Amino acid sequence: MTRLSVGLIGLGRLGRVYARDLSSRLAETRLVAVADTNGALAKEIAAEFDVPRAYDRPDELLHDAAVDAVVIVSPTHTHRSLVIAGLEAQKPTFCEKPPALSLAEAGDMADAERRTGVFFQMGFMRRFDPGYAAAKRQVDEGRIGRVVVFKSTSRDPFPPSLTYADPKSSGGIFIDMGIHDFDLARWFMGDVASVQAVGAVLAFPELGTVGDRDNVIATLTFSDGRLGVVDLTRNGCYGYDISTDLLGTEGTIRVGYIRETPLLVMTRNNVAHDTVPYFMERFERAYTLQLQNFAQNVLRERPAPVTIHDGVEALRVAVAATRACDTGMRVDVGGVAAERV
Repeated sequence: MTRLSVGLIGLGRLGRVYARDLSSRLAETRLVAVADTNGALAKEIAAEFDVPRAYDRPDELLHDAAVDAVVIVSPTHTHRSLVIAGLEAQKPTFCEKPPALSLAEAGDMADAERRTGVFFQMGFMRRFDPGYAAAKRQVDEGRIGRVVVFKSTSRDPFPPSLTYADPKSSGGIFIDMGIHDFDLARWFMGDVASVQAVGAVLAFPELGTVGDRDNVIATLTFSDGRLGVVDLTRNGCYGYDISTDLLGTEGTIRVGYIRETPLLVMTRNNVAHDTVPYFMERFERAYTLQLQNFAQNVLRERPAPVTIHDGVEALRVAVAATRACDTGMRVDVGGVAAERV
């Protein structure tokens, strides 16, 4: 089997997961180089996963002739420059969500893809989760009739660090966390026409000091009049809880689970089970399948199933939700301009 020689940029907690998958779990890939601005970490990951080359400058990896394709898992504010550099270096490129912190930067990435003609795939791993993928098939087959309401809930078990939560770094809760739900909304229901949103700092006052929120709710109106609700929380202290309901005219599909281990402990007046710890456990298989799909698409010259357009439009909804929450007004998604942060 032909294997794709991949270079990985960004070696944080998710980057380490990607390094494991690219180096040992996929028959389609060979991890030949890693890069991180923390050079010591790059060397550590390279040694752990038997990767030939480690760089402390991502541009060196992008110009490595042994690297056929690039996977970018670095902080969001670096995505624009790295994606453009990867495409200009003629490397098929995969980039984790969100595409950027602003629509202008995401637009620059889309322009680079069009200008270079190089393959690009956006990272929205929930689309590759077996549960969500099965739900999409059943919706497309008409199993529950016409879906009229989309309801998505994302609950993190604890808040991120203040440095990460700062909207200047992450974009804020709607962009960093909610963009998955907004992508799912578009995937299942089509374009979003308008958004209303509310939010507050209710559990972690420190988040307010950097301008983020810990609980938000957005209501969506799709372009054909159908409805949606997305609620996000940083204080799901019982576990990592991700679920989506698709209410149709002939039934409902619910995606998600909260019990991690198929075990119930039943004692007097008590029935208990564990919960999903965090995103790496809940979507472990989805991350692997997503990378496998990327590699297969490049090797077989198939089009990307998740495009930069998907990233731009999910980001547009997230920006609209942020503005709606800030102003208390309904925001027309199509009117959200590409302003830089």
